[in-house]
Amino acid sequence: MRILLISGIVFVHVPYDPQTSPFLGANGFADWIRVFLGDSIFRVGVPCLSAISGYLLFRRGLDAFDYGKTIRSKARTVLLPFLIWNLAFLALVYIAQGQGIGFGYLPDAVNTPPRELATLAFASEAAPINVPLYFLRDLLLCILLAPVLGLLIMRYPLATLAIFFIYAVFPIPNGIFLKKSILFGFSCGIYASLHKIDIRMLDPYAEKITVVFLTAAVLLATALYWTGPDFPALIDILRNLTAICGIVGSWAISAILVRSHLGMRLSRAEGLSFWIFCAHYPLLVAFWMLWNRAAEPELYPLFYFSTPILALLILIASHKAAKRMTPRLHAFLTGSRTSRRGGAPKSATPSGAQKGWSKTYSAEDKATR
Repeated sequence: MRILLISGIVFVHVPYDPQTSPFLGANGFADWIRVFLGDSIFRVGVPCLSAISGYLLFRRGLDAFDYGKTIRSKARTVLLPFLIWNLAFLALVYIAQGQGIGFGYLPDAVNTPPRELATLAFASEAAPINVPLYFLRDLLLCILLAPVLGLLIMRYPLATLAIFFIYAVFPIPNGIFLKKSILFGFSCGIYASLHKIDIRMLDPYAEKITVVFLTAAVLLATALYWTGPDFPALIDILRNLTAICGIVGSWAISAILVRSHLGMRLSRAEGLSFWIFCAHYPLLVAFWMLWNRAAEPELYPLFYFSTPILALLILIASHKAAKRMTPRLHAFLTGSRTSRRGGAPKSATPSGAQKGWSKTYSAEDKATR
């Protein structure tokens, strides 16, 4: 699930400017595809990743939830990688802009006031300089609120989810969260975990659910293409709704893809999805800067469709090299998401997942999906 969703998120963050906006319609069907990938189907990644995190956090039940241990663990697996990746990128941008490179492509790290610099570094009020890492910021906030969320969802599940649903879908101020769907997705995962929902019960209907979800994504992309970039309120609500419903749609798609040999291999990639998530944005920005030095706006579709593939290939190769050459640094950068002996990811060990999954499936099957 994670490698599938995060690979899709790479397409969401491919840079463009007003001259190459897909909503101009200058490239016809190619621009519609850009909207479909970047603003429709792959927007499901954030709420679905949140749901996975919420599910795993409470997979042993509310009574066995150790808040102190959880905070210490997440400080190592989420907070530390966030700081390393974001502050390293901020330092690189600061050095580059000090040499007159990168202005206009990234926020001004040299002349920005201290408060805004703190936001770029720690995502205190807005997205950090490594933009996709806002997800880790909001995820940490959900983890800090986990005991309260767990109690509410255990005692008042439907009312709590209904409130969070309204908060995520409708135009309500974000408050302390940067992305409202993260709270709803995280809470859905908690609900499935605490109330012992068999998360495979929809697998027999995976093909039908996939068709419905893809149809909704196509219709949404068409509406976005014709009304963007300043979407009417109704279209914006539908986009939020489709992203949230994508939790179920993505799960159904994964049920199909995991049956393939490639799907089985990808599901066992140790730390690769986290590596891609943290490193892809700086790489895309670098490609964008190089592209603008040489190419014309008319050729932008070539950039859009080739850059994510090239970025993924580079990230896969760099992940493999870092894991082999600097295993200790690799462990820090991926939040220690590999076992000490180089086996399966810690979060996927049978003993850790046994209580949260239906007993009708083998340990190997549980670890795979």
